[in-house]
Amino acid sequence: MNGSQIAKIVVGAVVALFLLITGCEGMQTVKTGYRGIKVTFGHVDPLPLSEGLYFINPFTTHMAQLNIQTVKWDANSEAYTKDVQKSTIHFAINYSLDPAYSAEMYRTVGEEWANVLIPQVINEEVKRQIGQVEAVGLIAQRDTIAREIERLVTQNLAAKHILVSGFRLTNIDYTKEFEDAVEAKVVAQQKAIEEQNRTVQIQQQANQTVISAKANAESMTIRANALSQNPKLVEWEAVQKWNGILPQYMLGGATPFINMASK
Repeated sequence: MNGSQIAKIVVGAVVALFLLITGCEGMQTVKTGYRGIKVTFGHVDPLPLSEGLYFINPFTTHMAQLNIQTVKWDANSEAYTKDVQKSTIHFAINYSLDPAYSAEMYRTVGEEWANVLIPQVINEEVKRQIGQVEAVGLIAQRDTIAREIERLVTQNLAAKHILVSGFRLTNIDYTKEFEDAVEAKVVAQQKAIEEQNRTVQIQQQANQTVISAKANAESMTIRANALSQNPKLVEWEAVQKWNGILPQYMLGGATPFINMASK
């Protein structure tokens, strides 16, 4: 085997190896739940690729992939209430990237689009809504405020091609000093209610006593007037109270209640 033949074999092997490497590198698979983004010399192809196997030129083009599956994110945001009480709002959000805009998202924001856009929108809306309510009212209006935050977050993220399928406030924490103050206020209110109820009860009892006293006084007045107008009623009242026993000693010899006047 002469030198020319050896050279041809070497060249052929190199070409085969090159083609093998090119073929392996050029075969790209877009995973399930993702969209493929072709980038050629820095230019993003506006048409995203759905799941499947594709061939690209590995020397001029590379394939990026963005997740379009629904993702759940639990986090918290700090905000001040209308009466300047610091609160920590814990929330959970379910979101996904609109598949039709995955290439545009990659071009304008990049692969870290979720970390760039979602916290910014949520923190802004949480601070705005919490800042309109006093701390005590926030507890009572929690569901209403959560629904309003969900509406605004969903609306604002939709404008950025992010789909929200769920949002909820999972907890609201205040500083220990504020929680202690609220607890003390609740206890004081309960005691005030108990005292108010006791005062009402005492007042009702007093009113009942007054009514009873007035009734007795009116009764005595009526009886006194009747006795003054009819002396015979005096004897009748005495008879009603007499136990039937005659006294052993009587002055003047008269027997009580018996009129012995002769005819």
